[in-house]
Amino acid sequence: MSSHEHLPLELDSSFLNTSTVIALCVFFALLCACIIIGHLLEENRWANESITALLLGLCAGGVVLLVRKGESSHLLKFSEDLFFLYLLPPIIFNAGFQVKKKRFFKNFSTILLFGIFGTVISFCIISLGVFWIFRKIGVKSLSLKDHLAIGAIMSATDSVCTLQVLSQDETPFLYSIVFGEGVVNDATSIVLFNSVQTLDFHNIDGLTVLKLIGTFLYLLFTSTALGIAVGLLSAFIIKTLYFGRHSTDREFALMILMAYLSYLLAELLNLSGILTVFFCGIVMSHYTWHNVTESSRITTKHAFATMSFIAETFIFLYVGMDALDIDKWRESKASAGTSAAVSSTLFALVLVGRAAFVFPIANILNCVQKRESSKIHFKQQVIMWWAGLMRGAVTIALSYNQFASYMRRSPESALMITSTIIVVLFSTIVCGSVTKPLIEAVLLRHRKPMVSDFTDNVSLEDFSVLLLESADPNNSNNNQPAGRASSFRLLISHPTTTVHYFWRKFDDRFMRPMFGGRGLVPFVPSTPTGAADESSSA
Repeated sequence: MSSHEHLPLELDSSFLNTSTVIALCVFFALLCACIIIGHLLEENRWANESITALLLGLCAGGVVLLVRKGESSHLLKFSEDLFFLYLLPPIIFNAGFQVKKKRFFKNFSTILLFGIFGTVISFCIISLGVFWIFRKIGVKSLSLKDHLAIGAIMSATDSVCTLQVLSQDETPFLYSIVFGEGVVNDATSIVLFNSVQTLDFHNIDGLTVLKLIGTFLYLLFTSTALGIAVGLLSAFIIKTLYFGRHSTDREFALMILMAYLSYLLAELLNLSGILTVFFCGIVMSHYTWHNVTESSRITTKHAFATMSFIAETFIFLYVGMDALDIDKWRESKASAGTSAAVSSTLFALVLVGRAAFVFPIANILNCVQKRESSKIHFKQQVIMWWAGLMRGAVTIALSYNQFASYMRRSPESALMITSTIIVVLFSTIVCGSVTKPLIEAVLLRHRKPMVSDFTDNVSLEDFSVLLLESADPNNSNNNQPAGRASSFRLLISHPTTTVHYFWRKFDDRFMRPMFGGRGLVPFVPSTPTGAADESSSA
């Protein structure tokens, strides 16, 4: 035997596997192409980066399918663990870290109604719909657990794609509501999905619904509490030890690792990792981010956004390529008519399920709201309904989680995956491309000048200044009545007994002295939530 055969590094080593290197080269080239094309189409009203990645993935999958003569379009073996452990956490954490806290918590009750109760309504309608319609189509082998899982899978919207089709400058209220609802919706859908997995459907009785509700509430509150606890722990450690005096790399690394640790701990404890890492991101942006050095603040802000962008683009690329995986279509053994019927049924139920909660909840809120500027008008309701129809990465991942392990044994499980991919492709490309023109046609083209709303434009500091100005004896008599009127209006708009007021008092007195935050460390103008929220983020 030659001594060369015992070398520790050989050409056929797994580290130098030719097919893996080729696949990685193709994927990195496609990612670069997505970035370039996305930049060129930045001002295009019909396209966004999600659509670009999907179409590039479809084209690449078609080319691979032709090169391999119809055998397979797979370049990389995409595993469920890859998505849930490496791709999903940076996307959700960045959503919490970059969220506009002022608007998010100002509309928090509205967001919770749409994100939690709306998702539950959609879950019930889709689950009942697939249970009733699928049997008539001919899909009969799915269990009750599968039907409920499909309801949770199809209730998850794509919050990242929503960000790309809504403009925060042109439609700030809609942006806040739809994005906030999308994030809470994703978390709620995964909590519902995990709750369904824990139930024993072999012994169904009157307590099953109560058990489902109890499991849902347990996962909701414990996951949130864990994310807040890890976020506060990171703030306390960085504030107490002050890593920045020796190395900014250590504090940046600690933020990343503790954020990722929160997600892993949640998964280890069978909680909702998406909810945990989302609230960990909110807490870190409110406390931890202000305890690090200025260079670390800039680094973390852009690093988290970049990791999220790359992960999301990678997911859409794979979804586009996976749609042309010929093996999956063969395993489903379904005719084109059956596949079209199942996909159409799922998307129709998504349409009905979203309409069933958007319009009723919005009109109920309009009856409660006294101020006209806080009401959700019918045109805005239409945009909210349409923009929330897009399905994306979470839907694909949950579908794989439920049906991939049974794919070879059950053709109908493969059918569910292919149908889910069709719904994601159709909703992202069609709904995503139409949303911007729809907003322009419905809201912006005939938009009337908005009356100034003091709750949006005036901070509590402005409130104090105007009150002092109205009481200043040096003011002219001509301007004094107007000043008093403005101050009185501000007093009505900013009552001193609001929840936000008490939270700020509690935060300033107890939380910030222990965990840090804005005001107790050197001030840096830019924040992960934007300069507009510097003085009033929650």
